[in-house]
Amino acid sequence: MNYSALKKFSMIDYPGKLCAVIFTRGCNLRCPFCHNPSLVLPEKYTELLSIEDLFAFLSTRIGKLDAVSITGGEPLLQDDIGEIIRKIKEMGFLVKIDTNGTHPEKLKVLIESSSPDYIAMDIKAYRDSFIKASGGFAGYDKMLESMEIVRASNSLYEFRTTIVKGIHSVKDIEKCIELIKPGESYFLQQFQSAETLNPDYRFAHGLDNEDIQFLQHKAMESGIKITIR
Repeated sequence: MNYSALKKFSMIDYPGKLCAVIFTRGCNLRCPFCHNPSLVLPEKYTELLSIEDLFAFLSTRIGKLDAVSITGGEPLLQDDIGEIIRKIKEMGFLVKIDTNGTHPEKLKVLIESSSPDYIAMDIKAYRDSFIKASGGFAGYDKMLESMEIVRASNSLYEFRTTIVKGIHSVKDIEKCIELIKPGESYFLQQFQSAETLNPDYRFAHGLDNEDIQFLQHKAMESGIKITIR
């Protein structure tokens, strides 16, 4: 696994659990607002870290942490991701994996072989804005396929959208909400200024509070609860 960074402790990356966060290197998308360009752009890659050191660290956290979250980049690009998840679970940790949802075949195999405990899947945008949100890459229909694979799994799961004004409109998010079923967890993440893959988005922001309140109300009318992060 191309393992590039480690956050040793987090209270927010696995809902309700104390966890460590593993960052994998490499992504098939180029979302302009991505906060992790060093995990996406080859010219910004940093030196890989040792898997042996990772497991040595995790062995010292048995009984102290509940879980491990694996993010990226896009973790499903790692050929040995299933083996890594199984080893972490054998140590007694819950495992959460983040994915952009554009590799349904890999996702299905991973679920069947490794049974991640929690899956967090991005809804980058509705169909009309997906290519802009992904940095020029198709994948909307694959995302829809992945949503059904996640729903059919035994894993806990959430869907989430990072809102960036200029990419996402109120209408676009309304369409995203229509993809969510009552009872599912859907998180809207307001974009926060940070280093971005495309510097033009460095100081972008999310939608106005009034728009967010409108979207929450529209969702409630369909029996869907939106949580704002």
